[in-house]
Amino acid sequence: MHIDTDLLYTWGAVAKKVPKNAIIFYENDPPLSFFQILEGTVKMSYTNEDGKDLTIGVFNEGNSFGEPPLFIGQPYPASAIAQTDCVILKLSKVNFFSFLEENPEIQSKVLKLFAWKIYNKIVFSKNIINHKPEYRIQYFLDNLKRQHNSKPSQKMKIPYTRQEIADFTGLRVETVIRTISLMNKNKKIEIIDHKLFY
Repeated sequence: MHIDTDLLYTWGAVAKKVPKNAIIFYENDPPLSFFQILEGTVKMSYTNEDGKDLTIGVFNEGNSFGEPPLFIGQPYPASAIAQTDCVILKLSKVNFFSFLEENPEIQSKVLKLFAWKIYNKIVFSKNIINHKPEYRIQYFLDNLKRQHNSKPSQKMKIPYTRQEIADFTGLRVETVIRTISLMNKNKKIEIIDHKLFY
């Protein structure tokens, strides 16, 4: 969801430069602000009990992130890390709620965004849990194409490394490499100069 930056500035938002690999907030921190990316990429992830990093989402220019905990007063379930040098708009929780109260059309957009996030998490969980690695990877790639509005018949360059795909799907990187190689052999995916096309 993208909220007009001029509106956010009017309500007291401040632009902040965040260097690559800097932590924006940690898992279990209290949610105190609304964040929207002006430049760069942010990854939200957490480390499970086995010490494996699992990616919740990757957010780009124009995206907001970390909003649900603001509404329910719960700590962040994951950390947010700048994957590139970023410029992020930050608006205090109090001002964000006042802003939404004064702008019901944006409140409606936020509600729709939450509905999509919940829907996608349920579908993702349903398709990832207890399925074979190939199915998990294929579902992840199909979902990625949908998010980028790519036509199913059109090949899309996958912007993630094998490690990042492993982080998204909960698989080991070795399993992802082996499965992608098999999918390439079966012509379900194409590898050109070590880049994935799906």
